[in-house]
Amino acid sequence: MKGTRFGLRPTTEADTQLMREFTRDHWGADIVVAHGVVYHPHKLQGFVAEVGRGKWLGLATYHIENASCELVTLNSIQEGEGIGTALVQAVREAGSDSRCSRLWCVTTNDNFPALAFYQKRGFRKVAVYPGAVERARILKPSIPLWGIESVPIRDEIELELVIHRT
Repeated sequence: MKGTRFGLRPTTEADTQLMREFTRDHWGADIVVAHGVVYHPHKLQGFVAEVGRGKWLGLATYHIENASCELVTLNSIQEGEGIGTALVQAVREAGSDSRCSRLWCVTTNDNFPALAFYQKRGFRKVAVYPGAVERARILKPSIPLWGIESVPIRDEIELELVIHRT
């Protein structure tokens, strides 16, 4: 499906159930845990990439607090189509519109594709939290022990992109 045309739109309350299902399908539960916080992505603001009305190709959710915009979830079901990039840009613009100084996210030490994706888009690694995923399993036991290329999933890596200078 190379060259798929898709549209982006903010999520609405009517999307709550689809967001919950999408999160379950891509994160193994309808919650995600990052830096010790349990998030319910279906309750967050977000953007959906879709073809027509209802065929979702991607979803990004975010949380704004203290002039900081956290990208909580990002998923694209078709790689190489610009879906993830468009979703990140939409969240970046939402953060900028809210006068945030940075866009940031957390991924795990095994997620080499995500680390490359974010760095190619200007994000920088700003912190590593050794053992954070082991602590997250207390809140979400379904987090796997092993990840991409059978790498043990242990640590969280924080990445950030400066989006507004005050």
